[in-house]
Amino acid sequence: MNSFLPVNNKDMLSRGWDEVDFVYITGDAYVDHPSFGAAIITRVLEKEGFKVAVLSQPDVHSTADFVQFGKPRLAYLVSGGNIDSMVAHYTVAKKRRSFDAYTAGGVTGKRPDRAVNVYTKAVKAIYPEVPVIIGGLEASLRRFAHYDYWDDAVRPSVLVDSGADLLIYGMGEKQIAEIAHRLDSGETVDTIHDIKGTVYTVDVRETPYTGVECPSLDNVRSSKTEYAKAARIQQDEQDHIRGRLIKQKHGKLMVVQNEPMPPLTTEELDEVYELPYMRTYHPMYEALGGVPGITEVEFSITHNRGCFGACNFCSIAFHQGRYVTSRSKESILREAKLLTESPDFKGYIHDVGGPTANFRAPSCEMQKEHGLCKGKKCLAPKPCKNLVADHSEYLDILRALRSLKGVKKVFIRSGIRYDYLLEDKNSSFLRELVEHHVSGQLRVAPEHCSAAVLDKMGKPHIEAYIEFSKRYFKYTDEVNKEQYLVPYLMSSHPGSTLNDAVELALFLKKNKIRPEQVQDFYPTPGTVSTAMYYTGLDPYTMEEVYCTKNPHEKALQRALLQYYAPENAALAEEALKKAKRYDLIGTDEKCLVRPRNGNIQKKNVKSYRKKKGRR
Repeated sequence: MNSFLPVNNKDMLSRGWDEVDFVYITGDAYVDHPSFGAAIITRVLEKEGFKVAVLSQPDVHSTADFVQFGKPRLAYLVSGGNIDSMVAHYTVAKKRRSFDAYTAGGVTGKRPDRAVNVYTKAVKAIYPEVPVIIGGLEASLRRFAHYDYWDDAVRPSVLVDSGADLLIYGMGEKQIAEIAHRLDSGETVDTIHDIKGTVYTVDVRETPYTGVECPSLDNVRSSKTEYAKAARIQQDEQDHIRGRLIKQKHGKLMVVQNEPMPPLTTEELDEVYELPYMRTYHPMYEALGGVPGITEVEFSITHNRGCFGACNFCSIAFHQGRYVTSRSKESILREAKLLTESPDFKGYIHDVGGPTANFRAPSCEMQKEHGLCKGKKCLAPKPCKNLVADHSEYLDILRALRSLKGVKKVFIRSGIRYDYLLEDKNSSFLRELVEHHVSGQLRVAPEHCSAAVLDKMGKPHIEAYIEFSKRYFKYTDEVNKEQYLVPYLMSSHPGSTLNDAVELALFLKKNKIRPEQVQDFYPTPGTVSTAMYYTGLDPYTMEEVYCTKNPHEKALQRALLQYYAPENAALAEEALKKAKRYDLIGTDEKCLVRPRNGNIQKKNVKSYRKKKGRR
C-alpha cells in the first residue's frame, strides 16, 4: 500500500528504520503530487532504493526539527520550494504577502526569506561533515552571481552564499539519482565534479580548462556592461546539445556549471509521472485547512516539459530548458484513469498542460541534432521558417481523454501559444479547443501591444493576437457558445515608456478589453528581462533600454491599463498629462478619462492635434 514518506522521527521508526539516507528539506508544506518538485525528487530516490525523509518548513529558531531523524547517512537535500522564497513572500511592490498557497491554511511566515541559504546554514552548523546538496527553482535560478530585486544589489551564486557542497540546476531527476549512487558507493561530494546539470566550486587554481568563462562576481558588481555580457553567456549555454561548461570567478573560488543534463525521454518522463504519489497533501495539514496549492493541480495532468517560446521575462528556459519533451499518450491516459478513481473527482480534468500547453515536440527537426539556435527565438518576433507547427498528437490525446468513462470535461488552463497555433495549417485543434476545452474563458498572454516593448519581451507582435482573437470568436459563434478571451498584460517591462502605456490603453479601448488584473514586471533571478532591468542594456544588442524603477511612474503605467476604473481616474489623468496626451482627456468617445475638474486646457489639445497633423 502506498504511503507518504516519513515526516518525523515516529514515522521513520514505524518503518523499522534507525536512520535515513537523505533528509529532504523544503520550504513548502509536504504535498506528494507530481506538480511539486519535492515529491518527484523524493519518489525518484525511493525508487532507486534509498531511505528518504521529508522535513517540511522546519523551525529555523531551534535545532529540534533538523536533528529528529539523526544524521542522514548520505546527505541533506535542500529546496526553497516550488517557487523562490522571496517571490513567495513579497509582491512586486516589496510588500509582504498575506497568503501563501504552498503552506497549510495559506498562512505566511512558515518559511524564512532566502530559504535555501537559511536551511543550508542551519544543517551545516549541526552536522558540518554531512554533504548538503541544493536544488529546486530558488537554487537553480540563483546559480550564478545575480541581481536580487529585494536587496537591489548583485548577490553571489547561492552555492557560495549558502555554503552548500553541490547545486543541481534544472529538473534534477537524473542528477539526484547519479549523485545518490555515487555517494552510496563511497565517493565524497567534493570529488563529484563531472555530473551534467550540476554546479560546484573549486579553488581558482583548479579551474577546468574547458568551457567558457563569464565576467566575475566583482566585475558584474562594478560594471553593468559586464553583467549584461555574463547574462547572455549564461542564457546561451543552456542547450543540452551545444551548451558548454560555464565558469565564474567568486574571489578565490571558481563557480563551475557543468553542461546541461539532457532532458528526460518520453519513457523516462512516463516513469517519473507514474511513481506511487499519494497525489495530495499530507494528512497532518487537514486540521489546518489543507494546502491551497493543490487545488489547481490535483485533477490536472502535466504532459510536457521545456518551452521553446522562451519569453525574456520567464525563467522556464533557464530552468527547464527550451527543448520540449513529452509523455506518451498511454501514460497520460493511465493518469487520467487514476484521477477518475478518486472519490473527490467530479468528472472534470482541470488542465492537460505544462509550461506551454500546446507544445508536444521540439520546434524543428534541426534542433534534435544541433540544439536550439543561439541568440534566436523560434516564435518571435516572427515564427521561424523552419518551425513545425502540428497539434495532431495533442488533439488525439485530448479526444481520447474526453472519451474516458467518468470524464465530463477536459479543460486547458495552461498557457496557449496562439502564435504557434496560427502556424498550424489544420484548424481542427482551434475548433475543438473552442468547442470542448474552454471553461468560459481562455487565458492568453499578448502582454502588450507596442512592437518595441514586445521585442524586449521576446513576444510576437500584436497582429498575431488580433488574428487569433478573430478566429477564436468566429469558431465560438459557430458552436453557439458565449466564451471570452482573458488577456494577460504587463506594465513597466523594460522598454515600456509612458507613451507605450498610452498606446496599450488605446488598444484596449478600441478592442473593448477591460483587464481585471494587470501585472507589473517583477524582476526575478535568471531572466533576460531582469538583466535589462538592472543594467539598462539589452544583453543581446548591448543597446540601452528604458527601464522605469520609480514606483510612481510604475503606478501611472499600471493605471493607464485600467483607465476606466474610477479609483484610477486621478493617476490615469496625470499619466496622460505627463505624456502630453491632453486630447485623450475629455468627454469625447475617443477620450480615455474625463477631466476631474470638469474642463481641459483646450490650447493643449489644439497644439497636440496640430503637431500630430504635421507628422
